[in-house]
Amino acid sequence: MKKILIIEDEKAIAELERDYLESCGFAVHIEGRGDVGLQKALEGQFDLIILDVMLPKIDGFEICRQIRQTVNIPVLMVTAKKEDIDKIRGLGLGADDYMTKPFSPSELVARVKAHLARYERLTADKAERGEHIRIRGLFIDKPSRRVMIHEVEAMLTSKEYELLLLLASHPNRVFEKEELFERIWGLDSNGDAATVTVHIRRLREKIEHDPSKPQYIETIWGVGYRFKV
Repeated sequence: MKKILIIEDEKAIAELERDYLESCGFAVHIEGRGDVGLQKALEGQFDLIILDVMLPKIDGFEICRQIRQTVNIPVLMVTAKKEDIDKIRGLGLGADDYMTKPFSPSELVARVKAHLARYERLTADKAERGEHIRIRGLFIDKPSRRVMIHEVEAMLTSKEYELLLLLASHPNRVFEKEELFERIWGLDSNGDAATVTVHIRRLREKIEHDPSKPQYIETIWGVGYRFKV
C-alpha cells in the first residue's frame, strides 16, 4: 500500500483529499503545521507528498526545498493563489506538479496515480543503469559497496549486501526464495531457501525502521520477496 503525506492546514480540504485517496487504496497521513509536516517528510516513510503552499511555521516553498535536498519522491504542491510566479517558483524548487484550489478530488487522485507510476518507472531504470541507487531514505553506492539508511551507514555482510543490491536493482519484482538462493549463493552451494529467510531477517534489522513492518523488503507469502518503491 502506497503511503501519502498531506501537509495542509485547512482541515476540511485535507480530510476530503484523504477520503478520496483512501477509497482508492492509499494509506494517508495528515499534518497541519509546516514544521511538523517537514519533519515527517524527511523521515522517508512516504511515497508521495501533497504539499500546500500557505502553512503555519514553515511555508510550502521552504518545505519543498528541504525535501529535495534529501528525499527523492513525487511532490504535488497545491495553493489558492493563481499567479504564475508561484507555480514557476514551486516547480523551480523541485515540485513535480502544481494544482490550484479549488480542484476536483478525482483529478488529484488521477495525478497522484500518474506520478507514482512515473516515479516507479524512473526508479527502475536508474537502478538498472547507474552506480548508485537511492530509494526513499536508502542509498546504495555500488563502487564502494556502501549502504546508507537515512544518512547512517548500515554495516552489511557480503551476502546481505548482494541480496539487497539484487532486490533494489529490480524494484517491485517478486523473487522466489529458491531463485535468490541460486543467484546469491550459487547453484553448487550447500544450503536451502531457509538461508535466504535468515539473511532477509538480518537485513531488515539493519535497514528497516521497524523490521516487523518493513518499508523496503516486502514478504510475498508463499512466494518470496520484493523490494517496494
